[in-house]
Amino acid sequence: MARQSRNGEPLGFEDTLWKAADKLRGSMDASEYKHVVLGLVFLKYIDDAFTERREKLAADLAEEGITGEHADDLLESRDEYTAEGVFWVPPEARWEFLQSKAKQPEIGKLIDSAMDAVEVVNPSLRGVLPKNYARPSLDVRRLGELVDLIAGLGLGATEHREKDLLGRVYEYFLGRFASQEGKGGGEFYTPRSVVKLLVEMIEPYQGRVYDPCCGSGGMFVQSERFVEAHGGGRNDIAVYGQELNDTTWRLAKMNLAIRGIESDLGPRWGDSFHEDLHPDLKADFILANPPFNVSDWGGDQLREDARWKYGAPPMGNANYAWLQLMASKLSPRGVAGIVLANGSLSSQQSGEGAIRQKMVEDDLVECIVALPGQLFYSTQIPASLWFLNRSKQNGHAKAVWRDRRGKVLFIDARKLGAMVDRTHRELTDDDVARIASIYHAWRGEPDAGEYTDVPGFCASATLDQIAGHRFVLTPGRYVGTEDAEEDDEPVEEKIARLRTELYQAFEENDRLQERVREALERLDV
Repeated sequence: MARQSRNGEPLGFEDTLWKAADKLRGSMDASEYKHVVLGLVFLKYIDDAFTERREKLAADLAEEGITGEHADDLLESRDEYTAEGVFWVPPEARWEFLQSKAKQPEIGKLIDSAMDAVEVVNPSLRGVLPKNYARPSLDVRRLGELVDLIAGLGLGATEHREKDLLGRVYEYFLGRFASQEGKGGGEFYTPRSVVKLLVEMIEPYQGRVYDPCCGSGGMFVQSERFVEAHGGGRNDIAVYGQELNDTTWRLAKMNLAIRGIESDLGPRWGDSFHEDLHPDLKADFILANPPFNVSDWGGDQLREDARWKYGAPPMGNANYAWLQLMASKLSPRGVAGIVLANGSLSSQQSGEGAIRQKMVEDDLVECIVALPGQLFYSTQIPASLWFLNRSKQNGHAKAVWRDRRGKVLFIDARKLGAMVDRTHRELTDDDVARIASIYHAWRGEPDAGEYTDVPGFCASATLDQIAGHRFVLTPGRYVGTEDAEEDDEPVEEKIARLRTELYQAFEENDRLQERVREALERLDV
């Protein structure tokens, strides 16, 4: 049997990265030193891509017979790199130079200068790269050892550029540092397989894509890949996002800049609830993994906010604030795919049940997918996917789909996925394709096939059926159980067989009772 593809295979250098970060242990908190490492990882990443391009250019020039000063000039021509989507790295920022100075006391200043130099010649990175390596709290000797260690990582190779490397590295660090930093399930990078599932389901071919809690930008990266895989260009989508954490916002800017993805993440980081940096945006597609069950989101200051169309969300949990914020950002044909904790599907406290009921009655909820456990690195909270749709009548501007008004699709995918280690599960490419194809068939998309309910896996429910379950949206309530193996024994024969077996059981019971009586009588003697 062919091996199922996994889209979360180890990158091959996680242990080295951990050792790199561990070198700084004791000189600063875990929450600080992981970002020190990530800044250097980024610099090494663009240097490796630059070097790869430089070596190919040198080979091409040699093949054409171009040598000497002319070749040297072309090898140092910025246009020869930027035309291929590769960042130009000035001589003072190249890893070979920095590593030669790794043992020098001024290594921190040299790294800061390297970051400045890269920003000057690459406008998309201005104000983004970290430049605090010369601070007194950063041990110079350990920083030099870190430079030497990272030198052995091949980060810019084509195979790594295809893996959303910066986001994956960030995810890895969040998972390893979660216990040390005291992080709960709130701040974590969305697993690539989950992002891929979201993108494959809502199909962001063309239009505005938005994420109000964009993290390291993985949703946008996967959306761009989806468009290109289906014959489109990266300019077919316009990317808008916002991120509360300043370091993560910078990481997202770096992550998107590496791929040449134009984006508007706002002029700075900011809180989407209290400082919406895209107040007039109406998005065609929303992809988001907001932090789960956030209690301290400042809800007491937003009780009369216009975004709460379905009711003011509880002050002690932001789940329904996120849902309504994103609903308010949808264009008339907008679709949203959102990762939320399972509790959002059934909670009744603090008015959440009433809000959910109004959203369902407004025909905003289109699909719910229950995910398997152990997908996320730094939380064990069970999660589901919510899909919201403003237009369930036709569903697409360029094609007529099935009218889904008054219906919701439920998919129970909890049994899917494959373990990639003892604690971590991933959805395989086959899993993603299976779930997405069910959704597309249910929507009536051309060439998607005919939809039918599959007991134990998927079911299409009416609003009346949902009302009968008090508007609880847990898929297990609707999909039922898997069909038993088909039984071709005629009913009459089955009844006769079962009657005979029952009579035989009665007779055996009578024999056993008689033996017990005889044994007791012998004891009395």
